[in-house]
Amino acid sequence: MPTPVPITVAHGDGIGPEIMAATLHILKEAGAALEIDTIEVGEKVYLTGNTSGIAPSSWDSLRRTKVFLKAPITTPQGGGYKSLNVTTRKMLGLYANIRPCVSYHPFVRTKHPGMDVVIVRENEEDLYAGIEYQSTPDEIVALKVISRPGSEKIVRYAFEYAMQYKRKKVTCFTKDNILKMTDGSFHKIYDEISAEYPSLEKEHWIVDIGAAKLADTPEAFDVIVMPNLYGDVLSDVAAQIAGSVGLAGSSNIGAHAAMFEAIHGSAPRRAGQNLANPSGLLHGALLMLVHIGQPDVGERIHNAWLRTLEDGVHTYDIFQEGLSKQKVGTKEFAQAVVSRLGQKPQTIKAAEYSTTPRPPIKLPTPKPAPKADLVGVDVYIEWPSREPNSLAAVIGKASGDGLTLEMMANRGVKVWPEGSPQTLCTDNFRCRFLGSSVTEKQIVALLDRIGGLKLPIGMTVSLRNYDGKAGFTLAQGQ
Repeated sequence: MPTPVPITVAHGDGIGPEIMAATLHILKEAGAALEIDTIEVGEKVYLTGNTSGIAPSSWDSLRRTKVFLKAPITTPQGGGYKSLNVTTRKMLGLYANIRPCVSYHPFVRTKHPGMDVVIVRENEEDLYAGIEYQSTPDEIVALKVISRPGSEKIVRYAFEYAMQYKRKKVTCFTKDNILKMTDGSFHKIYDEISAEYPSLEKEHWIVDIGAAKLADTPEAFDVIVMPNLYGDVLSDVAAQIAGSVGLAGSSNIGAHAAMFEAIHGSAPRRAGQNLANPSGLLHGALLMLVHIGQPDVGERIHNAWLRTLEDGVHTYDIFQEGLSKQKVGTKEFAQAVVSRLGQKPQTIKAAEYSTTPRPPIKLPTPKPAPKADLVGVDVYIEWPSREPNSLAAVIGKASGDGLTLEMMANRGVKVWPEGSPQTLCTDNFRCRFLGSSVTEKQIVALLDRIGGLKLPIGMTVSLRNYDGKAGFTLAQGQ
């Protein structure tokens, strides 16, 4: 008997306790060697006043076991409650979200019988950094964060995943035709790292047309790597067009810990009725078994699950008249899987798990810092009249000491000088002051002069060139 591996388990909310009980029953009967530490997370914890949804003591368990099997939870609406998923991913450095999306035709309805796509989603940054400000009464700003180390980690993980699982192609989705710096950086890093994997096919798609292609012809893709927001949206789309979001599991992988879960929510309307399909969480648990070095147990469970599906033993969500043979509840489905342990499917391709571990993925090393030159500052000013020329006449008086008002923009569009009268303006204006060989002292003095004009400053952003290349974009129309 192998030494039990410590894992932390949370039973969650809604249907969570039912599908976790079913999943753990299957794992136990299949011979998974686990030492389970149970913690409470989710709605009950939130409602005690803990806005993170997890008690401080639970972090001790997670840092000890470094493996988290989590059922879906309910986050109360409003009240400043933070997403536990996002918090856990960031606190434990779980930078890679892996979502296999596979069709099980004809036993699960799908228009794409041959679909087998893996979405590799960056998990820590992008707009999910959650950095938002209300700059003025009219405008709220969210910062999209794309870092070189974060992009290097996820892109390399995608290629290493493809090598380990004998995939043939890694595709990158971005929107770098519009977001030329953030998504442009992600695309550039993808191109750099892809050159290290000559045996794999590579391609890049703009995310909107790539999403359309994924929905229409998913067979054209194999592994897809993308920034956080696109990956979140499209992994759900991919799971649904494969057959059902309810069947898909995911892993969240970091250098020192990992979390495994279903991708669906807590479905409180179905709770306590012995209806829920435990397959999504079970598939998350299969990914966990591979991660902790028990792929043989994972393969045994996976094939028993496939045989159950093939035998027509289905929960209500995938039951099809004329094809399904028996409609069962959560507990009965789990028992049906257990009774087929050791069997393999007859028509669906059997699962085969590799028992050969790959070395850990190397994390990026810092690159030499580029030469940085401070050349100016963007100052965001609240101007309730929303009229750019009158603001320019006032704030232009702050120019001096080597800094000159060069341009004003509103919602990213140049509105001064020579703006278009058709441009809709809010009350938040970006006022760009530029100079040469600028110092922080000059910028502080500029802000003091603007304050002396009684202009309310919403935020400021320093403008730098890196190795002679602008570290900021032009406004539209500039």
